[in-house]
Amino acid sequence: MAKAIDRILYLIKSMGLSARQFDLSIGASNGYTLRMIKNNASVGSDVLEKIIEKYPHVNVNWLITGRGEMFYSNTSISEMDKESISAKEIEALIEKKLTETDDDFSNQLLEEIRKEIEATQKKLENN
Repeated sequence: MAKAIDRILYLIKSMGLSARQFDLSIGASNGYTLRMIKNNASVGSDVLEKIIEKYPHVNVNWLITGRGEMFYSNTSISEMDKESISAKEIEALIEKKLTETDDDFSNQLLEEIRKEIEATQKKLENN
């Protein structure tokens, strides 16, 4: 499944910008986007907020989840303001997405820890 950073790269290409131009336009450090892609990192809510502020025609739902169209269609700026998502709602969407990913990782980690505990207990019982 594509991550938000992958959609951001697609957005950048769709708008005909370079990664550097995009980084500067949202107030991110030079090279931010390319570093995030290289490290397969997650994008922070602060960056997502800056993107939505700078490019209000970008569909925030698409940006975060990949669902829907990339851009709002036939929507005026005043209509977008009415539909805009608050910072808290963006945080909630991001948290939900991270939780889904973290749950799988946490379950895997817990299983590994259980196995280590069992192995340690067996060693202690044998000594």
